[in-house]
Amino acid sequence: MLTKAKRANKIEAKFELKGSGTRILRSWLVRHLQSFFFSLGLMAREPLATLLTAAVLGIALALPGGLYLLLDNVNQLTGHWDKGGHISVFLKTEESDAAAETLAQELRSWNEIARVSVITRAEALSEYRSMSGFAEVLDAFEDSNPLPAVLTVEPRLEVQKPSRMKDLVARLSELPQVEVARFDLQWLKRLDAIVEIVLLGVYLLAALLALGVVLIIGNTIRLGIENRREEIEIANLFGGTNAFIRRPFLYGGLLYGLFGAVIAWGILALGFALLQPSVARLVYLYGSNFELVAPSGPWALALIAGGSALGLLGAWVAVGRHLSTRAGD
Repeated sequence: MLTKAKRANKIEAKFELKGSGTRILRSWLVRHLQSFFFSLGLMAREPLATLLTAAVLGIALALPGGLYLLLDNVNQLTGHWDKGGHISVFLKTEESDAAAETLAQELRSWNEIARVSVITRAEALSEYRSMSGFAEVLDAFEDSNPLPAVLTVEPRLEVQKPSRMKDLVARLSELPQVEVARFDLQWLKRLDAIVEIVLLGVYLLAALLALGVVLIIGNTIRLGIENRREEIEIANLFGGTNAFIRRPFLYGGLLYGLFGAVIAWGILALGFALLQPSVARLVYLYGSNFELVAPSGPWALALIAGGSALGLLGAWVAVGRHLSTRAGD
């Protein structure tokens, strides 16, 4: 009987502990929901001021976001450029056109290579004759063709980086049929340097504007604290904790950041929608298959998450400063 009683007491204690944990969780959720809807209600009472603040935040978030998207489109556009993206592989003069075609088939199986085209010895001679202006000199060779067959190798987009292109050129040069493989890496290095500088500029601008968002939200929350100073003092007299005082302001900052990010998303979506027809006409005139990449769903979620985090950070800084000042007093 005593053992059964102990077991019953243990089971009852477990249920009480479980029920206590459920009540604590429910109480925590209720407090946070109250703070969330309280902050939302304060914003709804002043819709114009809330809209103006959120619009400023939206513009600040849209600027670096738009620049980053444009840079991403530029990267995709340059990835479609044919100029400078080919490696010219000159075969030895004793290699026939059939040997050149056999080597081309072998190279097409390489993972780094997208396409390989063959310029036969006759085609090379004809092209050189028309472009060089030495047709009479070439006629002196009569039936002899001094020019070798040439393979035009187009690497895959992910390979078109200076270091990887250099390795690919070296690998092609080591083939026994190849006399020399040439590729002008200078233009690619210049392009990468330009893109790197622009990307660094976008990151710096994003950092400055993110700091601006934090300061704007921090100042807005600070004004809200000043307007509710009497309420805060009364809450302190009745034993209100720092967490209780901080919570509604943190949700206010979170909401400001969220609204600003949504506005930024709307600005970018509208801007890219207006650009799309003009870009499509330009692409059609040039016969390219480039498509303007508009802000997507995952990108929008990242923007909203970033804006909300900045809003929360700004509110935390403002409330933390107020609480530290009050503690010093």
